[in-house]
Amino acid sequence: MKKDISCGYCMEGDLLAGFGIKICDLESSTLVLFKEQSHKGRVIVAYKDHVGDMTELSDSQRNLFFDDVNRVAKALHSAFKPDKINYGAYGDTGRHMHFHLVPKYKEDFEWTKVFEMNPDQVYLSDEQYNEIIELIKEKL
Repeated sequence: MKKDISCGYCMEGDLLAGFGIKICDLESSTLVLFKEQSHKGRVIVAYKDHVGDMTELSDSQRNLFFDDVNRVAKALHSAFKPDKINYGAYGDTGRHMHFHLVPKYKEDFEWTKVFEMNPDQVYLSDEQYNEIIELIKEKL
């Protein structure tokens, strides 16, 4: 497995804790709860190896990753009943392939806009994070 010691997705621990909480490992990825929860249920699906782009994956690796993304999206729909899920794939600076899955609700402040990377508005207690994590795990 390729790892980068400066990458939160690779190293987890304090690096990951700066923005997320690991939920679990999936077939080809790691599922992370994004700490900023302006959009309830927002998560990140990060590929298990440190690759910068899906073009670095074989067809079977890419398909397994997108199976994970799909599985998580179905769990989010079941758990939170969003009106839509937005998908964001960035990595300009981190260079670790990952997708943000952002449940959107018609009453959201960003309903008609692209979601902000970090609106820095809603942070929860440990108990509230754990409730969301357990609900997601239950629906996976």
